[in-house]
Amino acid sequence: MSAAAQPRTRAFSWEDPAAAEGSALRMSGLEYLQAIIDGQLPPPPFARALEAELLEVEPGRALFAAQPAEWMYNALGSVHGGLVATLLDSCMGCAVHSTLETGVGFTTSDLQVRYIRPLTVQSGRMLADGRVVHRGRTTATAEGRVFAADGGSLIAHATTGCVILR
Repeated sequence: MSAAAQPRTRAFSWEDPAAAEGSALRMSGLEYLQAIIDGQLPPPPFARALEAELLEVEPGRALFAAQPAEWMYNALGSVHGGLVATLLDSCMGCAVHSTLETGVGFTTSDLQVRYIRPLTVQSGRMLADGRVVHRGRTTATAEGRVFAADGGSLIAHATTGCVILR
């Protein structure tokens, strides 16, 4: 087996998500997300797995960061589009979550992603910026962009619809 074909391994750890679930019900969406940023609550397991970090949150906006890595590659030699879609779903969903009152939840109803250019390790750190477009009583819409942190090159953009769960 060539050196390039040698298996690689990756491991990560995460905190029990049940501990944070109780807090989510007792805080507004903005308070909950800020508690994750401040380290008072752990990030969800998916964020640990993808090494994604929630950097900023304000009412109607959320910003994530992630570093492309080899283990994220698809068979074509670029980062799998599902990772980009996950970051977009996360930043837009958290933007919506930041507008919700205590005890109110949401779920994604649809997601449309438009890929502009491939993402590779050489692309460097990426940012995913989500912003609410409309927030009603039962639904919300948001848009998001993933771009290179160093030069701002657009990698993908998306829109989403969310159902608000009261």
